[in-house]
Amino acid sequence: MRIRGLYAIAPECADTAQLLERVAHALEGGVRLVQYRAKAAPRARRLAQARALVALAHRHRARLIVNDDPELALEAGADGAHLGREDGDLGAARAILGDRLLGASCYDSLERARAAARAGADYLAFGSVFPSPTKPDAVRAPLSLFRAARPLGLPLVAIGGITLANAREAIRAGADSIAVLSALFDAPDVAAAARAFCSLFEERGERAR
Repeated sequence: MRIRGLYAIAPECADTAQLLERVAHALEGGVRLVQYRAKAAPRARRLAQARALVALAHRHRARLIVNDDPELALEAGADGAHLGREDGDLGAARAILGDRLLGASCYDSLERARAAARAGADYLAFGSVFPSPTKPDAVRAPLSLFRAARPLGLPLVAIGGITLANAREAIRAGADSIAVLSALFDAPDVAAAARAFCSLFEERGERAR
């Protein structure tokens, strides 16, 4: 599974029309992977929003991942699910999802990443790589983890506190993808912010040639 570039973490929003509009701008800016998370919302709303986001993402040839709920991902027709340490067993999620994407939060732990790889994860997320405004108490993950985790052979995602000012550091450290919420969806022009983040990966491609 190719995971590369900007990974948009959609903001929690009770207004479905507003949520779709904001995510649409990100997709117009080049996002090809979106995560839906709404831990506190009623299940009926979560299902309706997830289904609407799946349809929107697919119109843009992008994929939609549901945070923490493989069953909801399956019911909504999503492209996969992402699990943290309190979101259930990765092996059980793998069985539910079949060949859909399964992502795992590994925080600052290489051993957790190894266990996630053994359990069938398709990509591994480390973070918070920088101080995070949305999770100020989150454990910090050193950028050296990306080089250490490279032998696992899975795409690596950096998350937490990523902005246009520091994203290059994570990419240079070896992140295949950067997961962004605030610096993307709080931008005055979401599509322009998405294009700016996506261009950082084009720069890396140019340097590699």
